[in-house]
Amino acid sequence: MNKHYGTLYSEVKLPFKFSVGPVFFKFFEALKEKKIIGNTCPKCGKTLVPPRSFCPVCYVEMGEFQEIPQQGELVSWTIVNKSIPGAPVDPPFIIGLIKLDETDCNFLHLIGGVEQAEFQKLRSGMRVQARWKEERKGHLLDIACFEPI
Repeated sequence: MNKHYGTLYSEVKLPFKFSVGPVFFKFFEALKEKKIIGNTCPKCGKTLVPPRSFCPVCYVEMGEFQEIPQQGELVSWTIVNKSIPGAPVDPPFIIGLIKLDETDCNFLHLIGGVEQAEFQKLRSGMRVQARWKEERKGHLLDIACFEPI
């Protein structure tokens, strides 16, 4: 114990892990099985990925989980040329918004399968597909990237 301003105090350490909650837990567990899941709002009919516990538009409880296709369209992208603390890969790399088939939102992920000299070939509406890592741990990066089909 240390003396501080005439009172005694001690340092208490509380090690913990971030809890993702039951909805995101199910999403990450599905990634281990090479599955992308989402859910649909029973009121407005929007299908969201990752799944949510309530609809961000209607504020009602979301429906049951469903498997989502692993293909979609590239909506937008950016080329990252500078290092970013915590980035999963070294630059240059591409981050894209993907509208997965049968969903009503965009999914942010790495775009791969394109050499730096081919970056100009990317275009909105380009079809992409998930490429999975061999070893999966229940992490968003179990999907290595989305590649052009």
